[in-house]
Formats: sequence, structure tokens, C-alpha cells
Amino acid sequence: MNEGRILVVDNEPQIRRVMRTTLIPEGFEVDDAKSGDEALEHLRSEKYDLILLDINMPGMTGLETCRAIRAISDMPIIMLTVHNAEKDKVEALDAGADDYVTKPFGMPELLARVRAALRRKSPGHELSHLHLGRIEIDFEARQVVGPHGRLHLTAKEFELLSYLASHANKAVTHREILRAVWGPDYGDETEYLRVFVNRLRKKIEQKPTSPKYLLTEPWVGYRLQFPE
Repeated sequence: MNEGRILVVDNEPQIRRVMRTTLIPEGFEVDDAKSGDEALEHLRSEKYDLILLDINMPGMTGLETCRAIRAISDMPIIMLTVHNAEKDKVEALDAGADDYVTKPFGMPELLARVRAALRRKSPGHELSHLHLGRIEIDFEARQVVGPHGRLHLTAKEFELLSYLASHANKAVTHREILRAVWGPDYGDETEYLRVFVNRLRKKIEQKPTSPKYLLTEPWVGYRLQFPE
């Protein structure tokens, strides 16, 4: 059974080999690239469901590669790195990553992260459309349209927006959001939400620094406030 196509991007041949020998028996199709430039070449001619991307690569860095991929695709990106400081996680998420795994990691953990990233969730409510001022959200088509055309949300950004919409006008805790959108193994990664909420605000709010719809509930979580 084909679980999806994955592109592994890492300059270390051993890492690429381990990834292939782990992922292929689990039902994934795997291609690999040894650099950011080579990864972009793959993306010009092939379609993938997810990218595993090393941050620390010579030449075009993983962060630069992530930004370049985000300019052309909303596919899930999991970044791999030896750094575990919060600033490094935020930097990766700011570049457009959906998730972050620290080396060394166990393969069961990586597989869980991969499957969570590939699991696209339904909005979980009966709304088909929602208007937030000049923004229209089509939940069935998974599209967001503004006054100047379609807004490009990543898959994870759309899932976050959908989940908050399914709990409209209610404060939802950080832990609830993380477990619903990223998966049951998450709950303490509040930096993920901070980055993703900021990304969403830049796309749906007229004044992102003074949000009208996507509101912070101090010490609790977030709330999507429907217009009255």
C-alpha cells in the first residue's frame, strides 16, 4: 500500500540511506537529494506528499531551501537538526516548516511525526463557508480567498484555522489545539502555535498586530472570533 511519496534532503549519504531503508518497508515511496538545489530540481518535475529536510547543509541551507519550497508549495515539511533550542525551532517554523525533529531521533518517533504530518484532518464542523470581513474561507475546497484573490495557506495553517473555526467564539487551550492539529503526541510545543498564529494573522487579518478575528487568550490559548 502506498502511504505517500517522501523526498529526503540531507547532505549525509548515511542519513539518506537509513531514511530509505526505514520508510520504504513502511509503504512510502522515497526519493532523496543531497542539497537544496537538487531538492528544488526534484520538485520541478515530481510531486511529493512530504519533505524531510535537514537544516545544516553546506551551500544552500535547509532554512533557505524551506523558504524556497514554501514559495511554490504547501506540502508538509519536517525539518531535521541537531539543535534543540527554542530559538532554533522558531527559526525553522518561521521559515515555513510544519514540524521539527531533533537528531538523534528514534525511527518510531520519526514515523509518528511523518504520519501525523500526512494526516489531513477535516474541519470537524458543518460550516462550508465562512466570511471574516473581506476574507472567505471555503472549508470543502480548502481555500481562502481575499479581496485580491486566493491566499496561499499551507496544509497545517488551514488545519489550524479549521480547528479554531470548529470552536468559534470559544477559547481553546494550547494543548487541545496541538493535539488536534499536530497529533496526540504533542501538547507542550507552544512555540509552534505562536509562529503559526502569527503566520495566519498576516494572511487573514487586515491589521495583523491588532487582530480582530484570531485572538490570543492570555495564558490559555487562542480563539477565532466570528463577526457578529
